[in-house]
Amino acid sequence: MANDRLRALEEVENQIATILQCAGNIVLELSKDKHNASFLDRQLSQFTGSVNRVETDLSSQIRYLTQVATGQPHDGSTYSARKDCQMALNRAEYARVKLGELGRTCELMLDPQP
Repeated sequence: MANDRLRALEEVENQIATILQCAGNIVLELSKDKHNASFLDRQLSQFTGSVNRVETDLSSQIRYLTQVATGQPHDGSTYSARKDCQMALNRAEYARVKLGELGRTCELMLDPQP
């Protein structure tokens, strides 16, 4: 699952490179005295498609990260279970400390003062 997420981010990176390349090609073509309208249309279409894919893929990544951060169930993550376990260990340690304090207090109260 983590590898799939990384591959998706690599694909986003590749799409961003395509966006930059298309933008550069468009600017270069527009700087010419005579524009090739067909080339500009193809570059613009590729630019727009890549921007839409990046937006979709990043939205998906953000939704996934939102699930992870809020502890909602999601595919392939043990974050919520690890968080629950750590909280249970913290509560058990707190209970142990408080029971120890209570035990010492009881011993002091039950020991007769000479």
